[in-house]
Amino acid sequence: MSRADEIMERAARAASSFRSLNQKETDSVVRAVYLSAVAERIRLAKLAHEETGIGVWRHKVVKNFIAAQLVYEDIKSQKTVGVIAQDPRSGFIEVAQPIGPVLGFIPVTNPTSTTIFKALIAMKTRNPLIISPHRAARRSISAAAQACYQAARQAGAPEHCIQWIEKPTPQITEALMTDSRLALILATGTESLVRKAYTSGTPVLGVGPGNVPVYIGETADIPFAVGSIIESKTFDNGSVCASEQAVVVKKAVARQVIEEFGRYGAYFLNPDQIERVSRVAFDRELGTMTASIVGQSVNRIAAMAGIEVPKNTILLVASLAGVGPDFPLSAEILAPILAFYVEEDFDSAIRRSSEILRYGGTGHTAVIYSNTDERIEYFSKALDAGRILVNMPSTHGALGGIYNTLNPSFTLSCGSGGHNITTDNITARHLLNIHRITRRRPNPRWLSFSKTLLYDESAPAERLESAFGRNY
Repeated sequence: MSRADEIMERAARAASSFRSLNQKETDSVVRAVYLSAVAERIRLAKLAHEETGIGVWRHKVVKNFIAAQLVYEDIKSQKTVGVIAQDPRSGFIEVAQPIGPVLGFIPVTNPTSTTIFKALIAMKTRNPLIISPHRAARRSISAAAQACYQAARQAGAPEHCIQWIEKPTPQITEALMTDSRLALILATGTESLVRKAYTSGTPVLGVGPGNVPVYIGETADIPFAVGSIIESKTFDNGSVCASEQAVVVKKAVARQVIEEFGRYGAYFLNPDQIERVSRVAFDRELGTMTASIVGQSVNRIAAMAGIEVPKNTILLVASLAGVGPDFPLSAEILAPILAFYVEEDFDSAIRRSSEILRYGGTGHTAVIYSNTDERIEYFSKALDAGRILVNMPSTHGALGGIYNTLNPSFTLSCGSGGHNITTDNITARHLLNIHRITRRRPNPRWLSFSKTLLYDESAPAERLESAFGRNY
């Protein structure tokens, strides 16, 4: 038996055992996993930072806490076992059933927090979870998985309810993705990984890349807007896919915005420095950011690019004239680097924001800072983003549960624009099969309808509409 077969066989047995748990028993398992994740939040954050060299360990503590506390609060009262809804009058009943083994890919950018998140929603829905870690974060992901698994087992979850691949290989991953016993793939990671998952033949809940534009309008509270952007883009050194990538401002307020960024410690690069940073931040041949730049500090990036910046610099800003391959920093760069655009008027600013979103971020997230309802409404209609965030930091806003009522999640889908099936923040409800029981109506609509009228070629459509409505 191959390693993949062994993993799937264990998952299948766990899936069978999971079905015997009732709602109370399931919720006890979920609470135990949550408490363990909260207790381990600091250890796991430090381990992730030490192993990957990405981000800021204190910010990873916050990520772990969001993945545990906020996700738990969001799902703890949900019914996920047996009858979850019914209408006695019509006899309609909805019954929740687990979908079966789930394969969860875990990215290097959010290794322990994504592991905690996927463990919680899988346990809540009684689905065994198989974790496939990014190779550069295997130790921290395995540690998070083990903490969740031990807590689940002690609370009564079946053996092998959570498994993790210690040494993932393309062969094992391919075998797992195409195994007929696998119910679903939760694909959080690079665009190439998500595309590969979609070709497996197994249902996939995937994510799209984020190239988040932020528009600051004339009616915005500019100090507040800039402060929110700084808070978000510097969080974990910009390694969250929902972090801001480009700021778009009208010419009338550009000077004030630039001055405000400067007060916070943002440094505007000159043309030569933009070219130098572009070379280390973006791989022109591959058409994507370089792995070495992800989640690095400003000082580290400056050293890599061979430029000098003031000691208090916390963010690098590049004023650009366009979007696309000729402007590498207009792409998604998961680091404290921000593109900056000045536009003449509102319409041109919206066009620019839409152009940025289309260049590698369609369907993901867009942000507007404005206090004009008409502008906000127009922005939401003009941009193809699953999350339109108003007057809030993008990183924390898109993850949900802090600044808004979006489901807290570390898997942010992007709809058809991002080649995903939904624009939702993925959560427990997406891991359920809902069986619907419906009873025969006392007066079935079809039997009450005039068949003579149905086959009457001269009968106008309006007459059929009226007759069908009247007879029921």
